[in-house]
Amino acid sequence: MTLNNLDIKGLSSKEVTEARQRYGANSLTYKKENGFIDALKSIVKEPMVILLLVTAAIYFISGKNGDGFFLASAVILVSGISLYQDSRSRNALDKLKDYSQPTCKVIRDGVIVEIKSGDLVIGDCLIVEEGTSVSADGVIIQSNDFSVNESILTGESLPVYKDKSTTDNTILRGTTVAGGLAIARVTAIGNKTRLGAIGKSLEAITEEKTPLELQINNFVKKMVVAGAIVFIIVWAINYTHSRNLTDSLIKALTLAMSILPEEIPVAFTSFMALGAWRLMKMGIVVKQMKTVETLGSASVICTDKTGTITENKMSLAKVFALESGKITDAGGTYDEPERKLIRVAMWASEPIPFDPMEIALHEAYAKTAVTDERPRYKMVHEYPLGGKPPMMTHLFENENNERIIAAKGAPEAIMKVADLDEIQIQQLQTTINALASEGYRILAVAEAHFAGNNFPATQQEFEFGFKGLVAFYDPPKKNIKAVLETFYKAGITVKIVTGDNAATTAAIARQIDFKGADKCISGDELMELDSNQLGHSVQKLNIFTRMYPDTKLRIINALKSQQEIVAMTGDGVNDGPALKAAHIGIAMGKKGTEIARQAASLILLEDDLSKMTDAVAMGRRIYTNLKKAIQYIISIHIPIILTVFIPLALDWIYPNIFSPVHIIFLELIMGPTCSIIYENEPMEKNTMLQKPRPFTTTFFNWKELATSVVQGLMITAGTLATYQWAVKVGLNEPQTRTMVFTCLIAANVLLTLVNRSFYYSVFTTLKYKNNLVLLIIGITIIVTGLLLYVKPLSVFFGFASLSLFQLAFAFGSGFISVAWYEIVKWRKRRTKQLS
Repeated sequence: MTLNNLDIKGLSSKEVTEARQRYGANSLTYKKENGFIDALKSIVKEPMVILLLVTAAIYFISGKNGDGFFLASAVILVSGISLYQDSRSRNALDKLKDYSQPTCKVIRDGVIVEIKSGDLVIGDCLIVEEGTSVSADGVIIQSNDFSVNESILTGESLPVYKDKSTTDNTILRGTTVAGGLAIARVTAIGNKTRLGAIGKSLEAITEEKTPLELQINNFVKKMVVAGAIVFIIVWAINYTHSRNLTDSLIKALTLAMSILPEEIPVAFTSFMALGAWRLMKMGIVVKQMKTVETLGSASVICTDKTGTITENKMSLAKVFALESGKITDAGGTYDEPERKLIRVAMWASEPIPFDPMEIALHEAYAKTAVTDERPRYKMVHEYPLGGKPPMMTHLFENENNERIIAAKGAPEAIMKVADLDEIQIQQLQTTINALASEGYRILAVAEAHFAGNNFPATQQEFEFGFKGLVAFYDPPKKNIKAVLETFYKAGITVKIVTGDNAATTAAIARQIDFKGADKCISGDELMELDSNQLGHSVQKLNIFTRMYPDTKLRIINALKSQQEIVAMTGDGVNDGPALKAAHIGIAMGKKGTEIARQAASLILLEDDLSKMTDAVAMGRRIYTNLKKAIQYIISIHIPIILTVFIPLALDWIYPNIFSPVHIIFLELIMGPTCSIIYENEPMEKNTMLQKPRPFTTTFFNWKELATSVVQGLMITAGTLATYQWAVKVGLNEPQTRTMVFTCLIAANVLLTLVNRSFYYSVFTTLKYKNNLVLLIIGITIIVTGLLLYVKPLSVFFGFASLSLFQLAFAFGSGFISVAWYEIVKWRKRRTKQLS
């Protein structure tokens, strides 16, 4: 059966345009969310914005209009930065949604074309086949042994068989095709579909927060509580001393502002969304944000062989007809037994082939057949791919009731159901071993005869006659050796999990220098192992052959139980459960079924495993840069908090060295630094030479947290030492404030540079390509200079001019309070070189 024989032309281009104008797009639209308004609502709820508004109000009440207007302006500026970051994140996610939109096949102008499901229109002739998700409601006009799983709508998990003659001859959006193929005329799209009608319930579904997101949110909440407690204590102390309500409130609010690390959740959202966008530009679609977190931890990658390690360009290489007993090269001159073998192999394939092997068989038949019989026959029954090992059977009839029953599948499966004697079995086994040892993918072909219409319940019940073997060659991808080497250097174990036989898989594995090519285990052997044996085997072995859905899932779960972070590639319907179970399910964008793409969390658009190394590298880069940003935030918040609190708590001569305007200025510097500079940092050169980081529930280990705390305390020591020196030499409050502020700005600038790497020196990181570093630091220095030396600004901020020596002292204190960490990094490098 070919498309031309179906007499289905589908819509013309003009009819498609008219239908789209009349009925709209095929998209589910319910409550229209306004991202800008939602972002504004979230900003209003931010603790920092609330504090700013309250403080501004207090300033206005107390008659300090200048300070009030400044804080009100700061609210606008902070909101603007937040809205900009939110806009970047939303735009990135919107583009990701567009990229991850499923595709479907339709017949238009008499040709099969692939389009995005959103482009479907009413009247389209939609082709749905095994493994695809139905994109719209329609009425079946042609089908081949078609069954569909409608559990999403009905709750019934068993497949429902349908054709155009059944009472229920419709297909429904959101359901999945369990077997066969159907062509349906689209009758409803978008909200008019059955799924669309009940889709209101989808609005209530919210995506669960990831462990890292929960940790960050909990940390921020704790800091908010701490800020509230400190606020009350400081307000009480100040009020007791001064009995001035508004003044004591402002001083307490100053400290509360210094405690809130509101940059952290902004940084997290920005890093994840923009990281996903960067991955998409590389041809990697991330469907779930948590995948970005997990990528850098991947310790094991389970990959299919066909189409992932190999080209998936199946060409018929050899044929072995049992009747002649000889192996013949494909493409040459065939004798009658070989032509019969190819004919049966073609009939055992799908009428509209999409599998590379079946396409090759159809092409071989077209070249060898004297007369093309395909237009005269139609499929009357189909037994889909099934069994362990798998096989499939197709039944065709013509107008004269002449019948063809053809089967193909794994040689072991066909040999089980065929009538063979011991000599033939031995001959076949020798031939299979010879072909498999050269890396050929082998299928066995058989034919049966059945007179009645009461077909057996299973295909194995037919009495088959063994016809022969067809061998395909699928060469390894040219870059696969380099890809594997990258994984190995990164400390990632690669395992081949395939439905192919052991000899063929081992041959390909040897060709690509795959580690562990000499040992393997079959699906049946694996299922016999107990939990302890299984755990040992999945760690020790790297090749798993003759695998089926249950075994794939068991491998994934066993690896997870061994504390491995598992990535798995898959493309078929049967890969769905294992893809869902893996920490990182990877579907192929071209050859992957829709079911696989739905189950996966990541899609490789070009079916290229080398992209997975890029994804792991990006995951490690994002995670590392996010940690740098948050460590920077922690380190710089500590001196701000303590510089405000210690003079007040110890009743120093100038107890309120900073006011809210100073804190807000520092916050405006830190926000862009952590969210813009660090997000744009390139990957460090040793990143892909390190072992995968343990996927623990803690974002920071104690050593990393201690580093940030010590850095913060050292900067605090620098600022307070500057404070005490200024007092000691008799400087007044504005001069002291200016020196402390300058010291803190200098420390902030150098900390930004030093923390670009916790291993390499600042001289190395200065060579990293990140133009935003100079831009942001340049702006910081220029604005600080304006605050210090432009009279209206310096008066407003309570600053005073400094002598060159005083300025140098402040800068020097800030420099020393950060630069010491370069010695720590030097010792790290030296220790590693000596070890």
